[in-house]
Amino acid sequence: MYEKLDRARRANLVSYGFIYMGGEEHKITIRNLSISGVLAQLNTDRKDIDIKYVFNHLLISTLIDLYLPEMRLIGEAEVVRADMEEGHILLALEFKNIAFDVDKELNKRKAYRKNIPGPGRILLNGEYHHFATINVSVGGLMICLSETITVEEGTITQFELKHLELEGKVKIIWINHISDDKTLIGLQYVDMKKHALKGIPSFALQEKP
Repeated sequence: MYEKLDRARRANLVSYGFIYMGGEEHKITIRNLSISGVLAQLNTDRKDIDIKYVFNHLLISTLIDLYLPEMRLIGEAEVVRADMEEGHILLALEFKNIAFDVDKELNKRKAYRKNIPGPGRILLNGEYHHFATINVSVGGLMICLSETITVEEGTITQFELKHLELEGKVKIIWINHISDDKTLIGLQYVDMKKHALKGIPSFALQEKP
């Protein structure tokens, strides 16, 4: 009896979510949840998405992006098992790089932020400055400079991010000076030569399946 009640309580705790696999976003229903991962049911009406589709993409990488809105869990998970049950595709996902976002504004964000570290450069006050990316989304990115920079919010400037093949114009949304003479800057894309980011989901953050 207690085991059944516990399973029901966990099912009600988080019932849906999203994954990014094979360059596409997919809705999922959570069958079971534990500290180390989830058992998810892939929800789709497309005939071309079957267990073979899943296995083909797992041959490329077993890591996928995962977003569970009700738990405010977001990040990466590894597909450790894929099965068929009563016509449904079930995925056993193990948490790998998951963050619990205590920020209540999470569900108001317009796009999923993916942690992608890498070097780049940005034109500020007439000079190019090197930075490291903190996270990247389809709408913008957060960067860190290893120096103290003063620049006006709202400034539109140029940037380059070669490891993602991105370059173009960005708008400085916010700037924050932190310890150790570092500067965090939030940027919004204005104009880029590459208009779509490969490997970065947007996720419909407020949409239930």
